[in-house]
Amino acid sequence: MSEPIATNKKAYHNYFLTEKWECGIELKGAEVKSIRAGEVNFADSYVGVDEGEVWLHKLHIAPYAQASYLNTEPERSRKLLLHQKEIQRLYESITRKRLTCVPTKIYVNARGLVKVEIALAQGKKSYDKRADIKERESKRQIARATRRARP
Repeated sequence: MSEPIATNKKAYHNYFLTEKWECGIELKGAEVKSIRAGEVNFADSYVGVDEGEVWLHKLHIAPYAQASYLNTEPERSRKLLLHQKEIQRLYESITRKRLTCVPTKIYVNARGLVKVEIALAQGKKSYDKRADIKERESKRQIARATRRARP
């Protein structure tokens, strides 16, 4: 996996992420250029399984300025490309285990293809979020203290 173009930081904050999948995404027109420019927003985006197909809903890809009239709707639903066995496993996890599926990263792989990383997620309670923040702050303080202690 190469350097992510965009990361869904809210997903890491609001959910416990369990299984992850790398999947392709069906894009139209100049959406690839817009993604490479980093014009992606994950706000409120989620993944749903409908009639044996996986769809990414509410992912905002800003219109590419140079494409003029060829731009598509920024928040349209986009099809994700997975193997049938992976789709079935994802569907079962969402329905039986009552989990959510959220996109976590979007990046361009070594072959130049846009990929989306999706993950099964279980919602965190507010006390879980506070514990994560407390742990992160303590790690930062330890790192600062060790940096100052070095000559």
